[in-house]
Amino acid sequence: MIRYALACGEGHEFEGWFRDSADFDAQAKKSILECPACGSTAVEKRLMAPAVASKKSSAGAPEKLRVAAPDPRQAALIEALREMRKTVTENADYVGGKFPEEARKIHYRETEPRGIYGEASPDEAKELADEGIEFHPLPVLPEDRN
Repeated sequence: MIRYALACGEGHEFEGWFRDSADFDAQAKKSILECPACGSTAVEKRLMAPAVASKKSSAGAPEKLRVAAPDPRQAALIEALREMRKTVTENADYVGGKFPEEARKIHYRETEPRGIYGEASPDEAKELADEGIEFHPLPVLPEDRN
């Protein structure tokens, strides 16, 4: 395993662990690396000192890592998104994979208007938008990615 100091285009610094340098390069090329502070995929390696044991350091002692404190505005935003998602899920009907079908029925007044949520593929979402059917994706929260 290799640890890299990383930074996004906005200047947020963080670190990442990779199997090897080729693993970092492959993930960076596919734009799947993401800044934990802002979500930017413009991530690059930063210069960092190698971890070299010295005679003064204790063998086997864990290295102290410095971790940047999270931005309180980010925590507030994530909490607001959680509340919004909670409000939707508590006050709307879950229709699962039938979301596109149910959204059309409501839009074309074939059924009683009501709040719904569920799943739609990217192609289905594009078709709904092309038909002028208004919908909004629920926010993706950090815990959804684990």
